[in-house]
Amino acid sequence: MAFGPHLLLAVLEGLVTSAVLALTALGLSLVFGVMRVVNVAHGELFMLGAVLAWAIATSIGGSPAVGFMAALVLAPLIVGAVALAAERLVLRKVNYDPEATIVATIGLLYIIQQLALTFYGADARPVPPPFNMRISLPWFGYSGYKLSIIAASALLLVVSWLVMTKTKAGLIMRATQYDRETAQAFGIPVDRVYAGVFALGAMLAAIAAVLIVPISQAHYLMGQDPLLLSFIVVIIGGLGSLRGTVVAAVLIGVSDGVISMFFSPTLAKMIATLLVAMVLVFRPQGLFGRAVR
Repeated sequence: MAFGPHLLLAVLEGLVTSAVLALTALGLSLVFGVMRVVNVAHGELFMLGAVLAWAIATSIGGSPAVGFMAALVLAPLIVGAVALAAERLVLRKVNYDPEATIVATIGLLYIIQQLALTFYGADARPVPPPFNMRISLPWFGYSGYKLSIIAASALLLVVSWLVMTKTKAGLIMRATQYDRETAQAFGIPVDRVYAGVFALGAMLAAIAAVLIVPISQAHYLMGQDPLLLSFIVVIIGGLGSLRGTVVAAVLIGVSDGVISMFFSPTLAKMIATLLVAMVLVFRPQGLFGRAVR
């Protein structure tokens, strides 16, 4: 292929990466923004969603579409329940102290990882896509399922924006984010808000994992890259900013796809790291974050 087809393919692959990364990073950003908790186990919750997707799809059998849809519904709910239990049994006990929660979520990371290794095993296993269809584009055909990942992620991001900006639940979350003590004074159940946000963040990561696992493979070590890239997106986009999360995810995903296609994946990671360093130096609050007064 000439330059044009290569560029189109790289951009499409980058958009798929961006779609999954945006959902994963949004979950991390919500938890960090509302609770001021650095959830180091976020990547393992992503991995747990992928492993559960394989387990659910395999146990149901029959049509791949039925198994996939069941996984898309059940896996995020199970991961959300695990996160809710972790919040109530661990994070709440340490009173959401920043240093203590880092240690606690590191422990949670290893617990989830070792449980996955014990019950799932060390093998990487694929999940069949719900449909196999190729869309005719200029120069070549492209996977219809990959395009559906982009569409599904965009829909979920729009729904998240509507919930955060147009509903009472979103108003309560934003009020808790800005001032926990004032929110408590107005009768907002902050502990319930924290529990719900932590579960919601985990569910978003699990949905992203279920979406990506048909074109990837479920593996007990697959949570490391999503965690690192999500932190990069949150730093660049700005803490608690949905717009910043989307813009940064697209920037990182598309640049990674294009640079990896024409140069090397290592160079793409180096440029992303350099961009993070520049943001931290010149705009510590991120591209769309608000400076602390």
